Amino acid sequence: MSMFETSGSACATLPQTIGLLGGGVIGGGWAARFILNGVDVRLYDPAPNAVEHVQECLQKARRAFRMLTQVPLPAEGSLTVVGSIAEAVHDVEFVQENAPERLELKQQLLANACRAAAPETMICSSTSMLQPSLLQVQMPRPERLLVAHPFHPVYLVPLVELCAGERTAPEMLSRAAEMFRALGMHPLVVRKEVRGFIANRLQTAAWREALWLVHDGLATVQEIDDAVRYSFGLRRAVLGPIRTDFVGSGQLSVRAFLEKWGPPSKEPSRIGSMPEYNDAFLDMLTEQADAQASAENMTVSEYQTKLDDGLVGVLQGLRSQEWGAGETLARWENSLRDRDRQCR
Repeated sequence: MSMFETSGSACATLPQTIGLLGGGVIGGGWAARFILNGVDVRLYDPAPNAVEHVQECLQKARRAFRMLTQVPLPAEGSLTVVGSIAEAVHDVEFVQENAPERLELKQQLLANACRAAAPETMICSSTSMLQPSLLQVQMPRPERLLVAHPFHPVYLVPLVELCAGERTAPEMLSRAAEMFRALGMHPLVVRKEVRGFIANRLQTAAWREALWLVHDGLATVQEIDDAVRYSFGLRRAVLGPIRTDFVGSGQLSVRAFLEKWGPPSKEPSRIGSMPEYNDAFLDMLTEQADAQASAENMTVSEYQTKLDDGLVGVLQGLRSQEWGAGETLARWENSLRDRDRQCR
């Protein structure tokens, strides 16, 4: 039986070894997610500090997982650093690419990986914006490529957006979804290729409006962050934006809600464009963000730890309700129990 064939347990749906191309913020998170699920990782990244960064991510993920779950984790996979793309993808079942968001760079990297990998190897890109059909252009076996777009920190945030290109084999989506579920993630298939996919388009719209509020002197960086984390940010972790607004309307149907409240406000909004990143605006953003960090006496690393701890708390709270991302956590824990029994 192939490592990707279904047999009812996580050990049958996870690869034994993966190739990881790039060990930055996203690549390091992927390494931690796979290694802590018992998968061996071969890392290729020419950056001089890549290994140290991945090891740091792995240490943070171990700490977070100890808080997140009481279910025993499998024996950790290994991390092997290699000197070439060919070494990273040789004789592996799966490859995850995490290069910077430059189309030509990714095209070349994916084409080289495809040439060196076995014909049956599935290859995914972590791109947050680029359509998979563009990424497939130079690949000798484009049917093996799809986008698997995660969110930081990858080892804790469960969503992974899956998007097929024009030449992607249909079975790749189901095969990828099965594997990512075994990793404790929630695969969301994007129906059509669109720049930014789903979640990034939503959060980019909010990001643009936030920048304009600062640019126009209507709010500070801290006021914007507080407005979100003390209000709708809490609600949307439970129900998402559309269902949250409907439930809060007091109406018994979505149609009644929409008919009562009508179209969105015609208040002027600059959500369709971004303010210019000139020196004056960058100075304003930097000054406000630095002032907040100074007032809270926090470093970037400490903010990351606070983010991890907060996500653990949110996930555990949702797990107690068997809802949303908490249901994904509970399903992963059950698969770990099954794997412990069946894979001995």
